Amino acid sequence: MPDRFRNTAQPDRDWWEALWEDPARVVERLGVSTGDRVADVCAGDGLFTLALAERTDEAVYAVDLDIDHLSTLEGSAEGAGLSVETVEADARQLDDALPEPVEFVLLANTFHGVADPTAFARTVATTLTDGGRFAVINWRDQPRAETAVLGERRGPPTDLRMPAGETIDAVGDAGFELDAVIDLPPYHYGAIFCPAP
Repeated sequence: MPDRFRNTAQPDRDWWEALWEDPARVVERLGVSTGDRVADVCAGDGLFTLALAERTDEAVYAVDLDIDHLSTLEGSAEGAGLSVETVEADARQLDDALPEPVEFVLLANTFHGVADPTAFARTVATTLTDGGRFAVINWRDQPRAETAVLGERRGPPTDLRMPAGETIDAVGDAGFELDAVIDLPPYHYGAIFCPAP
């Protein structure tokens, strides 16, 4: 499918876990609450999904196009005794894919590959409850040569990386207001948005 998100292949689990040593802490810092229904969009094999399911006592939806990743995620969730509902769908049709509105949508490590990020953010807005939040975790806009994990250059090509201001503008144009930007060492930031009143 030529118009899929660009450069968003699921990384190997070993370096993914080396990069994100404490996904539960990331989820906490993003402000996910125990009463939040959550959608983890482009969830891959579920590194953040599992942390979200540990954090909330409400529904957690893992949305991805890759059935193999979703199958791996289902096995991991079952092994951990966590409740996750996998949804095989294109993220751009998120509003049709989710069975109910959610309080929190997470998009990690993929916003740089969205061809029309403002249109995507508008779709996210339609899936949120009143007072819901949208969090984007993105690679910082530093050269790829400077973002090594386990001794190898990692992350999207330098020219695809989005500074926080670019992410804020793209999501803001979809009717969101910035709530916070947090530093997520070593190579990421998190931008948290609320729909504008």
